[in-house]
Amino acid sequence: MPDDPQWPTEDDDAGADSAPGEATLQVSRPSVDQPTMRFPLAAVLKPPSIQEPLRSSPVRSAPNGLGSGSSGPGGPSAGSGGPGGPWGGSAGGKSHGAIGPDGGEPRAVPVRIEPKSEQKTTELSVPNAKTARVDQLPHSEPSWFDQQGRGEQAQRQQTPAPQPQRPEQQRPERTEMLRVDQLQRQHPSQSQQPQRPEPRPEPRPEPPRAEQPKRQEPAELPVTGYDEEPEDRLTTEEPKKGRKALFAVIALLVVVALGGATVYAVKEFGGTKAIVTLPPAAPANVQPLVKAVTAGAPAPSPAGVAQALTGPAASSALGTVTGSVIDPANGTALWQQGDTTLATPASSLKILTAAAALLSLEKTDQLSTKVVQGAEPGSVVIVGGGDPTISGVSGKSVYPGAATLDELVNQVKQKGAVTKVQFDLTRYTGEALGPQWEQADIGGGSVAPIVPFMLDGGRVDQSNVNGARTASPAQAAADAFAQRIGAPGATAGAAPPNAQVLGEIKSAPIEQLVDNMMQISDNVLTEAIAREIAIKTGNEPSFTGGVKAVRDVLTKNGFDLTTANFVDGSGLSATNKIPAKLLTDVLSVAAKPTLDDPRTAKLRPLLTALPVAGGSGTLAERYVGTAASGRGWVRAKTGTLTGVNALAGVVVDVDGRVLVFAFMSASNRDAAKEVRPALDVMAAALRGCGCS
Repeated sequence: MPDDPQWPTEDDDAGADSAPGEATLQVSRPSVDQPTMRFPLAAVLKPPSIQEPLRSSPVRSAPNGLGSGSSGPGGPSAGSGGPGGPWGGSAGGKSHGAIGPDGGEPRAVPVRIEPKSEQKTTELSVPNAKTARVDQLPHSEPSWFDQQGRGEQAQRQQTPAPQPQRPEQQRPERTEMLRVDQLQRQHPSQSQQPQRPEPRPEPRPEPPRAEQPKRQEPAELPVTGYDEEPEDRLTTEEPKKGRKALFAVIALLVVVALGGATVYAVKEFGGTKAIVTLPPAAPANVQPLVKAVTAGAPAPSPAGVAQALTGPAASSALGTVTGSVIDPANGTALWQQGDTTLATPASSLKILTAAAALLSLEKTDQLSTKVVQGAEPGSVVIVGGGDPTISGVSGKSVYPGAATLDELVNQVKQKGAVTKVQFDLTRYTGEALGPQWEQADIGGGSVAPIVPFMLDGGRVDQSNVNGARTASPAQAAADAFAQRIGAPGATAGAAPPNAQVLGEIKSAPIEQLVDNMMQISDNVLTEAIAREIAIKTGNEPSFTGGVKAVRDVLTKNGFDLTTANFVDGSGLSATNKIPAKLLTDVLSVAAKPTLDDPRTAKLRPLLTALPVAGGSGTLAERYVGTAASGRGWVRAKTGTLTGVNALAGVVVDVDGRVLVFAFMSASNRDAAKEVRPALDVMAAALRGCGCS
């Protein structure tokens, strides 16, 4: 093999002019038939450590670099390697180099020779390189190989644990005893550097070299201490064992490190108490109260409120303005301007419908839409349950928590094939459009015909709050159901008595429906809730029945409606007339700071349903400019019709006092640019009042 070291031939020392001198101990060359031990051989040797001076080998007793050598009886002589030699040494015979400081070339590991009392050992650690053959050492001194039972132990002490290697490295790095004369041959230039002579052992005659017998049995191995191992012990299997051991050690270290980190964390951050898991705290006792922002807030005076509102109320943009301001903590009227005069409330009338719903309906009640088995095989009937919020397209709805048409279709599909679809609208009676409602309001997005079955409040675009609505919401919804169920278009019909229910979906709870109708001022949803109040109170589920039910519930709860006159529940009709005081009376009960009035607990959700100035609902884009001080502090329901604008709600003044107000304006001025901003300034003036 090209990479194998070139051993000297039989005539390497022939003709060497070596004069007898100090005897040197020469390690015999191996025979090609002898068993070998393979180990790495460094290409170069490292410079000696400055702390530890390099010592000469006890194997060659002649000083290094002395240009002459001697041989024992029967042994070849070692020349100095002069200029005539093959390695650039001095003339006088072939030499394989002497060990000493190099002449500028780096060295791997220094050769350390330490004399001992009983034996002398040459220690040499050689990094991975070419391999060499090692045969018997001379019997002149007890050597490392001659110590029975210590060969393997010494190897374990001197040879580092095998490390994982890259795939291209096929031979593991090993540390073995090396023939000194071979190192001299590898580095002839080192023979020129003199070394400090060290004490040398007494030379002994080397026995005559004999023909090495071929190995027949493992017992005849010339190297002791390895009789139990096979010749090919240096294979790729050993690194695998080393890797397993290494991985085991690393795993053990990781476990120890984690354990130490845990102990450190426990000690560092409070010991065992720091990791004790405490039981969860008891649920908070929540009571819906409206309290002053500042404890002990001073009560405003009528004179102070009047002074704060004098300027804003006199704005020419408002035209004729009526209103009322009340302190709900004590019921004191702080400001009155035509508060009992009948005026058009527009959508602020929804405050009355919402209050009647909270006072008469259970907050957790839901509106149910069902599909039942029809009279004919394969036919089904959709029974409208008064829920206008059913979502026709999942993920696109202006009503939070709405049920979906797809959910209803999937339930019915599981019961069998459907060949005919009908829809039952008998839950409601009377006209579908309210008094004085205009057809133009349907296309304008204000309203749709009030029927007990529809999708998305009758909207064409499900996600557009103010988008156009359809004039036939029930038919459109039933056709959408039939298309998805795989049946022809739907027709109107009545459900058989006690028919089997094939599917059912439910709306959000009434409390959430009230909140939604107030936030986006939805007229269709408000009229549906008015009809539910009518059904609950035994009235006709129509416009007339809904109005009567609202009046009856509010009157029963102590509110004066003797002068109020309205024909719908949403305030869309321009003929509706109520006094501002009625609105502030209802809001004052809802805003009382205590719950001693049983009506207050039921009406409390009315306050949170009001849009927030500059934050939500119909007030999200308002309260800018001179009214900006009211942003976040004013909560109110808006009302808008042609020539009519209203604002009614609550506000917290700078002293931390809650005030209730209602303002209604009749003006022909620009509503968006003049009238509404003027109403916002009035409410913001109450916020900055400090009117004690």
